[in-house]
Amino acid sequence: MSTRNIAIIAHVDHGKTTLVDQMFRQAGVFRENQAVQERVMDSNPLERERGITILAKNTAVNWGSVKINIVDTPGHADFGGEVERILRMVDGVVLLVDAAEGPMPQTRFVTRKALELGILPLVVVNKVDRADARVHEVHDEVLELFMDLEATDAQLDAPFLYASGRDGWASPDPDAHGGDLNPLFETIVRHFPAPSVDPEGPFQMLISTLDYSSYVGRIAIGRIERGQVSVGDRVSLLDLGGPGVVENDAEAEAAKVLKLYTFEGLERVEVPEANAGDIVAMAGLDGVEIGKTITHPEHRERLEGIAVEEPTLSVDFTVNNSPFAGQSGKYVTTRQVRERLMKELERNVALRVEDTEQPDTFTVSGRGELHLTILMETMRREGYEFQVS
Repeated sequence: MSTRNIAIIAHVDHGKTTLVDQMFRQAGVFRENQAVQERVMDSNPLERERGITILAKNTAVNWGSVKINIVDTPGHADFGGEVERILRMVDGVVLLVDAAEGPMPQTRFVTRKALELGILPLVVVNKVDRADARVHEVHDEVLELFMDLEATDAQLDAPFLYASGRDGWASPDPDAHGGDLNPLFETIVRHFPAPSVDPEGPFQMLISTLDYSSYVGRIAIGRIERGQVSVGDRVSLLDLGGPGVVENDAEAEAAKVLKLYTFEGLERVEVPEANAGDIVAMAGLDGVEIGKTITHPEHRERLEGIAVEEPTLSVDFTVNNSPFAGQSGKYVTTRQVRERLMKELERNVALRVEDTEQPDTFTVSGRGELHLTILMETMRREGYEFQVS
């Protein structure tokens, strides 16, 4: 089966998650009688309440003989750490722009990252059925954005589609008023290249994101760059560093693949083996970190790591020592707060946590106010009690 790996970029509330819902429906991901909630991609409670995407997620749909891996990316610059990792797994980006508002500042940030990596875009002007839609002006604004960001000639030749994600149709004709999403699927398959990988060489994969399961521990997610891997294979996990061959045994940890998953719709599906170009989740490796390379044990070649922009804002997290201490949370000690912050570092690569001279205070640095407040609110909901300053 042929593969396409794509990311979807959009500003908050431009209709990305609704469009992906319709892609799932029309590609047959859901059974006909299945009850499906709106905005299925926003699975985190905070995402559903705020209507924003915070965490990058992997999904896939099958269209004819092509498997399309779709990665949902956050639209806010504060979550740039998520964006930079995700773009390393894909060969194309679908840029979704509101037909009334046009490209917004947050879209610019993510689009710049994609164009710098040489990724081809496909532009979808969404909500063309709005009364205040400015379809032709928005088309020109997107091209101006590409020129500002120094897009290549190939990137400037991006196809444009005009869509209503809510009603589930897209068309190359700006004056269209209905249909289905076939033109979108067809353009994705035709315009974006299959992954440029080596199917024959020894196994090699870069860890782009992490997950955790109470059953199998930490799960490494990434795209296989070379070769194939099967459950039970011995692999080497290479420490972070520059690209090249790793000779020193101290920089390579021997491991065994216990479980292997690919993505089908919103589900993770266990598979016995996977090939170059597939986006997979792998369990059984203890020291997994974002940016590390997993390789065949006899061919330890490290891939280029993942550079993430530095934090811009710091706050101090302190154990609650006010007169109201212990009244609103169940995790209140220094050790509990510290363990939770350190656990967050496993997935949240743009975050920094440092100890201070006060044993009950930790300096937490992030990409912006939204990045840090989402962490605070998540911890509060989990039962952690702390002060910030």
